[in-house]
Amino acid sequence: MQLTVRDVSDLLNVSERTIYRWIKQEAIPAYRIHDQYRFNRAEIWEWATAKRMPVSPEIFKESGEKEDLLPVSLAESLRSGGVHYRVEGQDKEAVLRSVVQVLHLPPEADRAFLLQGLFAREALGSTGVGEGIAIPHVRNPIVLQVPRSIISLCFLEKPIDFGALDGKPVHAIFMLISATVRGHLRTLSRLAFAFKDESLKQLILNHGSREAILQELERVDGQLKDAH
Repeated sequence: MQLTVRDVSDLLNVSERTIYRWIKQEAIPAYRIHDQYRFNRAEIWEWATAKRMPVSPEIFKESGEKEDLLPVSLAESLRSGGVHYRVEGQDKEAVLRSVVQVLHLPPEADRAFLLQGLFAREALGSTGVGEGIAIPHVRNPIVLQVPRSIISLCFLEKPIDFGALDGKPVHAIFMLISATVRGHLRTLSRLAFAFKDESLKQLILNHGSREAILQELERVDGQLKDAH
């Protein structure tokens, strides 16, 4: 669904005049279609999160999409995607190529198309979230038609410059592939919560074992379940 100016003003709890001002300043991702402005739900969520702006939970609801019967489990998503060590690459492009090659994807998945989507996303702005972590993902989360969200954690052989806001080189990549926009947003939201957990963060910084990371994610999943 393409959001309208009114939709975005409601989701961000600001006036429509503010939205138009941000559009004029090219400060918010927007598209002009037939003399009207439209917004991509995932882009608005990412933009607001990067700006540390509160967003209405309504952003996770999208008409026409089948509701998830079960909450997103970070641990289960990572079990599906796997943990990969010593992933090689001398720069961002080379690393993304290596990551795409190790992903656990359906046989019919077009890896070359996925890679181009990742490059296009990075061209809009780095997916480095700070402290040596990046979350590359494509703008269209339905591109691979996977049945549910998949998270792959790749530890790099050599830290690389990813253009992260804090300037730190990236050594760990969480690759996210989603089946729906709603699942995409929910998984990103849960990952953002997980990265605040110091125990999990230390495991990632030290390239901990697959078993230890999954155990910590199960604990974080429990905290998220209790919070809801």
